[in-house]
Amino acid sequence: MIVFVISIGVFLLLHLLPGNPAYAILGPGATPLAVAKVTRQLGLNKPLIDQYVTWLTRALHGNLGTSYLTEQPVSTTIGHAFPVDLELVILSQLIAFALAIPMAITAARRQASILDRIFTMSSFGMLSLPAFVIGVPLVLAVAVTVHWFPATGYTPIYSQPITNLHEMILPSITLAVGSVAIYYRLLRTDLIATLQEEFITLARSKGLSNREVMYRHALRPSTFSVLTATAINVGSLLGGAVVVEYLFGLPGMGLLLVNGIYSRDYVMVQGVILTLAVAFVLVNFLADILYRVIDPRVRHA
Repeated sequence: MIVFVISIGVFLLLHLLPGNPAYAILGPGATPLAVAKVTRQLGLNKPLIDQYVTWLTRALHGNLGTSYLTEQPVSTTIGHAFPVDLELVILSQLIAFALAIPMAITAARRQASILDRIFTMSSFGMLSLPAFVIGVPLVLAVAVTVHWFPATGYTPIYSQPITNLHEMILPSITLAVGSVAIYYRLLRTDLIATLQEEFITLARSKGLSNREVMYRHALRPSTFSVLTATAINVGSLLGGAVVVEYLFGLPGMGLLLVNGIYSRDYVMVQGVILTLAVAFVLVNFLADILYRVIDPRVRHA
C-alpha cells in the first residue's frame, strides 16, 4: 500500500514540473511539429490516469519502461546502479557500527568521564557536518596528498573485488560519519537505562564481571533504538547519497534520480523511486523480524 501511494505521488509531482520531455530529447531547436510528434509517441498527450495505469500495469509485470533519453530499459539501468548504492550503504554501516558500538559501551560504563565527554562532543560535530564538508578534506588529505586511496572511480566488485574495496573506502567513511553519531547517542542512552534495570543488578549479584554483564545481558536489549534507526537510515541512504556519489564519481541511484529529474525522464524517475520504495519497505520488514530475534519477549507481545 505504501509503495502504491508513493508511486501515485511521484507520478503526479513529475507531471507538475514545467517542461516537456520532448524538448529534452529533441534539443532546444526542436520545432513545435516535432515536439508534438514525440509527445504522441511517448503517450504524454493522453490523460494522466491513462498514463499512470499503463505504467503501473507494465511495472507489475516487471517492465519499468524505456528511458526517454538513453532508450535503454529502465530496469537494466537500475540493475547497474542499485548494487553501487547497496555496497556503499552496507560498507558505511559496517564502519559506523564498528566505531559507534565500542564508543557507546565505553561511554555507558564510564559516565561523565573524559572519554564520555569527548565522544559526546564529537558526536555533535559529526551530526552537524554535511557529507561534502567531510568528503572534500578526506579526498585532499588521503587521496591527493598521500595517495593511499583513489579520489574517484568505481570498479564492480564482481570484476575486481580488491580494487573495488580500495575505491569504496573513502566514500564509505564519508557516508558513515553521520551514522556513527546517531548510533552512538542512541546506544549510549539505552545502555545507561538498561544498566539500571533489576535483571542487571541480579546478574551482578551472581558475581559476573562488568564485561560479562555488558555483553551478555545489557547490550542485546539495548539495540532496539539502534535497529530502528538503522532501518530508517539505510532506506534514506539508498537514494540520498547523491553528494557522495557525485564527489567520488560513483554511478549510483542518487545520480540516476537527479539526472532523470533534470532531463524530465519521467519513466526513469518513476522506476528509481519505485525501486527505492520497495527497498525501504523490505529493510523495515527485516527490522521487524530482527526485533523478535534480538528479544524473545517481542514474540509474545
